[in-house]
Amino acid sequence: MRRSLAGVALAVTSMVALAFLIPLGVLVADQARKQSTTAAEQRAAALAPVLALTTGTADLQQAVSGLDPGEGLGVHLPDGRHLGAGHAPAELLRRAMDEGESIARDVPGGWLYLQPVVLGQDGTAVVEEFVPDADLTRGVSASWAVMSLLAVGLIAGSVLVADRLGAQVVRSSRTLSRASHALGAGDLEIRVEPGGPRELRDAGQAFNAMADRMVDLLATERELVADLSHRLRTPLTALHLAADRMAPGPDTRRISTAVAQLEEELNSIIAAARTPLATGPMGRALTAAEDTRATGGPRPGAGRASAAGTGPRAEAAEVIRHRAGFWATLAGHQDRACRLEITTEPTPVQLPADDLTAVIDSLVGNVFRHTPAGTSLAVRVERTAQSVELTVEDAGPGIDDPDGALARGASTGSTGLGLDIARRAASATAGSLRIDRGPLGGARITLSLGLAAADPATGPGRRTRRHSRHSPHR
Repeated sequence: MRRSLAGVALAVTSMVALAFLIPLGVLVADQARKQSTTAAEQRAAALAPVLALTTGTADLQQAVSGLDPGEGLGVHLPDGRHLGAGHAPAELLRRAMDEGESIARDVPGGWLYLQPVVLGQDGTAVVEEFVPDADLTRGVSASWAVMSLLAVGLIAGSVLVADRLGAQVVRSSRTLSRASHALGAGDLEIRVEPGGPRELRDAGQAFNAMADRMVDLLATERELVADLSHRLRTPLTALHLAADRMAPGPDTRRISTAVAQLEEELNSIIAAARTPLATGPMGRALTAAEDTRATGGPRPGAGRASAAGTGPRAEAAEVIRHRAGFWATLAGHQDRACRLEITTEPTPVQLPADDLTAVIDSLVGNVFRHTPAGTSLAVRVERTAQSVELTVEDAGPGIDDPDGALARGASTGSTGLGLDIARRAASATAGSLRIDRGPLGGARITLSLGLAAADPATGPGRRTRRHSRHSPHR
């Protein structure tokens, strides 16, 4: 492509240069000849007044030498005398004398001009001016050389500019091609620096946008697979508890073994689905501000997020009350003291009910998986002026490194999705996630979910009187 562009520039510029150079060269030669012949005619005309005054040899010789030191000027007198140059053929000379006609002719070696001058009764004299070929073309070769060099320079410059432009286009095209092949081969980090013509810059920007979108989609897909797999652990926990309550026997051992294998497979699926690609809350990419707000510090790879405040909403208290009842029943089977405190105030959040279910299942499920049977737990839902706070605490050993668990989105001995699901839910609603030790002595996880925009039917000021329901289960 680069060679083709240079060839096109060479051909076009050469044709343009020739189209101007040839007529200009002819014009220069014509102007040089015209200047020489005009000067010759003027010298011949200047000698006519001298002939009208005198025909003396000495006087005429002096006048001829003064007008044309190059010996191109001559005089032919009627009495046969000849002074100065003599290049005129006898026939042309006789014609000029007899007919009194001015003659300008090209003759071998140059250009001849004959100017008759009437001397009264003495007859007619003829002034001769001869201009050699060298004088007719003086300066023409130099002018042609200058114009030729100028044309060559213009052609070379246009080819060089075309080559540079072609190199830029080829470089941008090759960069885009290599990036496309790399992206197709699985390098999701590849991006291009847009350059070259505007069209290629637009193509480069479109490629980068496509690659970013592809990363977001892949991350979303993998996170959704991991989330769905993680949600299967809730019924799996129920199966595990049911198997523990069954009478010992071969069937019980087979069920327990199958449940353990199934849990191991789920963990493998979750681990395989998770990638270093940072995804946003509940399947969309995180902004740096959201990731910082939810965890207290930025996480590498945070991507872009859409504005909050759009999408489905749910009543957090109702969803959590429903799921907490399920976990309270399982807690009773393991002799766990379970305390529920759930407000009856409106608690709208900008999250689907399924996502809220995944949050409460992941947090409470972590208590059942990482604390021994008989460990107490508490679930509390409160509404503040700007948020809904979900607190899950237990009387277990707690989390040794709360800050590290938040930064990693994982806890020791698990897939790490429990805290990550809660973190993304907080980010989706401009909330936060905190880990510390609670009054029960173990880990306390406080998830703050930002309140959704006020429903026009109720308005921002219509909050019901706050109540809490205390439901101890043993």
